[in-house]
Amino acid sequence: MKSRSKQLASPMPSSAQRPGRFTLKVALWLLDSSRLGDKPQVKHLAGRLLKRPAREGVVVAQSRLGQMLCRDCGSARDRRIGHDLLRQAARAGDCRAQVEYARACRASAPEQARSWLELAAGKGSQEARRLLRQWFGH
Repeated sequence: MKSRSKQLASPMPSSAQRPGRFTLKVALWLLDSSRLGDKPQVKHLAGRLLKRPAREGVVVAQSRLGQMLCRDCGSARDRRIGHDLLRQAARAGDCRAQVEYARACRASAPEQARSWLELAAGKGSQEARRLLRQWFGH
């Protein structure tokens, strides 16, 4: 009987503890789908699914939600939130976020954009290398 009572007192299974992990995978699948990823309704749903993991500090969620907010939203508030999310993901080492944050910084802080591109290029990003050559003649 002791073992049975321990089983009842044990914590919930890991899949029940982390519902955000499934929603993150669904959101990324929706965005990466060639048929669905460009539709506004799908982007809206994916954005809602990414919000919680991004708030919890999941770097890939911060990166993708930040990109969506910077590119696809018309309000200044959403763009500001997108920039903040991209900066957090870039600081955490996400190469895609570093390139996107460099794009966002280019007009207002070109030297900052250059440093983010150099970090991404150092990690092997061909896109960062191309942008460095195009923008700064590297």
